Amino acid sequence: MKRLRARSLSVGASDRIELVSGRALVWLVASFALLLLPQWDRLPVWLIASCAALAGWRWLAQSGRLRLPGKWLRSGIMLLLVAIYIATVQGRFTVETASSFFVLAVGLKWLETRSVRDFYVLFFILVYLATVNFLFHQEIHWAVINLAGVALLLVGLQIVNAPDIPGAMKSGWRRLGMMLVKTLPIVVLLFVFFPRMAPLWSVPLVSGEARTGISDSMTPGDISSLAQSSERAFRVTFGGQAPAYRDRYWRGLILDRLEGDTWQQGAGNQLRRPGRVAVDGGVGELEPNQYDVLMEPTNQTWAFALEGSEAVSDNVKRAEQGLFRFNRPADSPVRYRMALTESDQRDRFSAMLDDPRRYLQLPRTGNPRARAFAEDLAGQYQEPGAVVQHLLDRFRQQEYFYTLRPPAMPDDGIDALLFDEKRGFCAHYAGAATFVLRAAGIPARVVVGYQGGDSGADDEYLIIRQYDAHAWVEAWLPGQGWVRMDPTAAIAPDRIESGLRDAMADEGSFLENDWTSPQRYGDMAVLQWASLQLDLMNYHWQRWVVGYQGQSQMDLMSRLPGGIGLRELGYITAGILGAGLLLAGLITAWQYRRVESRDPFSRTVNRWYRLCDRAGVPVRHGETPSQLASRLGRAKPAAAASATSFARLVNKHYYGGDSGTESRGELARMKRLLSTMKRQTDRQSEVDRQPSGVSQGQPLKVNE
Repeated sequence: MKRLRARSLSVGASDRIELVSGRALVWLVASFALLLLPQWDRLPVWLIASCAALAGWRWLAQSGRLRLPGKWLRSGIMLLLVAIYIATVQGRFTVETASSFFVLAVGLKWLETRSVRDFYVLFFILVYLATVNFLFHQEIHWAVINLAGVALLLVGLQIVNAPDIPGAMKSGWRRLGMMLVKTLPIVVLLFVFFPRMAPLWSVPLVSGEARTGISDSMTPGDISSLAQSSERAFRVTFGGQAPAYRDRYWRGLILDRLEGDTWQQGAGNQLRRPGRVAVDGGVGELEPNQYDVLMEPTNQTWAFALEGSEAVSDNVKRAEQGLFRFNRPADSPVRYRMALTESDQRDRFSAMLDDPRRYLQLPRTGNPRARAFAEDLAGQYQEPGAVVQHLLDRFRQQEYFYTLRPPAMPDDGIDALLFDEKRGFCAHYAGAATFVLRAAGIPARVVVGYQGGDSGADDEYLIIRQYDAHAWVEAWLPGQGWVRMDPTAAIAPDRIESGLRDAMADEGSFLENDWTSPQRYGDMAVLQWASLQLDLMNYHWQRWVVGYQGQSQMDLMSRLPGGIGLRELGYITAGILGAGLLLAGLITAWQYRRVESRDPFSRTVNRWYRLCDRAGVPVRHGETPSQLASRLGRAKPAAAASATSFARLVNKHYYGGDSGTESRGELARMKRLLSTMKRQTDRQSEVDRQPSGVSQGQPLKVNE
């Protein structure tokens, strides 16, 4: 049998490399590359390139084409990369920056792998990297990639331990498969019944990562940029019939202060406490008037809801201006439940206007033509509702255009939009309409959120994407409260009735910069079907696996007989662990006996052990065959020569590396010697009826 080849190459004054199997190194490098995939979109390019170069350097050193750097060169490389990292981070300390530093440390570790022990350390570091990936991506396809990376690591570890065994890779994959079959039922049971206690499942995640989505300010052009993104914003499941497309206005933010050409929140941001939002707000069956929202991470506190909604789950709270907020920023996918109420339609935001000046604020100067136009409307119409209607009629009747390619606006952008260019996106028209209404003395505000939503697979839920981002106007009318006014509905009704794709069909600008998005190719039915099926898998994965938290678990347990609580869950978990360990032990013992029964040498040796036990010479723990034969010879002198020859054949078979032909001959000799020993010990027993006094011990087992 071949032995592990190990030789050393000099790489410095004192450093030496112990060459391990190149096949093992391939598996480890492949695993490292696979585990970097879930973070490729957030890691800087220089860090990815550095990790690839460091791992490649280690591979070239393995093949003898390069030498690994010595101590001083390694230190210089480390200091250079750390300096680049510090300059890139610029004093920020978040989960993203910490994990980036960890990736850098893993990359540098490749230059320190000089012995088998170093590869063991690298193995455990890469396993930890797989767990770090779940902080950023929890979709099912990323989970599969992480598990595949860990599987490659396990195969590489087996090859590191025994690189020259024939069929090592095939047997390694077979062992991994058997481990999965054995452990998967236990893992599933523990996942379902292990108590979801809050301190363990509510770990704070302080994140500074920028998310795609709406923000707390709006400058003309911001939302048109979002319109070129097909990333998911949230999904919605309705207990009853979903509202018509034109009624799907998902309110998120109120922008009521204009600074230059930027609309902002006037109240300012509230203190953002560290921690995590409860991600399992939706539990139980949906009522006909209820809907569940599964929102993607935003790192913001706002939640999205239809007009006339009330919070059902306790992880979202009603705020001022008819909005809804989380207690903490949503740094992971969060699920919450809302209900539509008829009584809230008229006074859904507030019974009285809290501060008229707040919704009449305008800069002191700028856009003189729009101000003059607003003064004319105020003088022409006595009722605010008539001013609103006239403005909508103007948008509807004159040649205003809705476009994703708006022209650059001058300093007085609202004047240029209303009277010159007449081309813009929803943010342009919403901001201009709010400006005119305020200048006419009518309280108004910009509302930012989403409008629309496409059906998912089998119409099970709605998918709202970033290109559904929308801005509209709410005006305060006496006797009616806040009333929605949407200039986009007057200029481009297709956008409100059926979505952005239909509205931009003639212009051809829908997702024109996103060549990889399946939504761009709406005429390819197969691609759309595959995209929806993948989204459906991720939707259920997020709801029932990632989102399986405390309330969801207790809701499921309440449906089981007996009213299971936390204490009962603890007992069940302990029982599952005990039963799993017992079952694993029984299976291992059965497999050992099965293998043993197939080995004729092992059966013959075990027969010898039983013969010794009957002769009053039980096998002692840790005793070698030669030592046992010596004790048997002293106790039964007639069998001394046979026992010594038998022990010599046992040692030769297990430790001598005989060929198959020689082993078969030795097995026949062992059987003959065993028969001879049996006759000799029986005759000795007839002569000496009293058994010899020997110390007791445990049976000796020979390694197979």
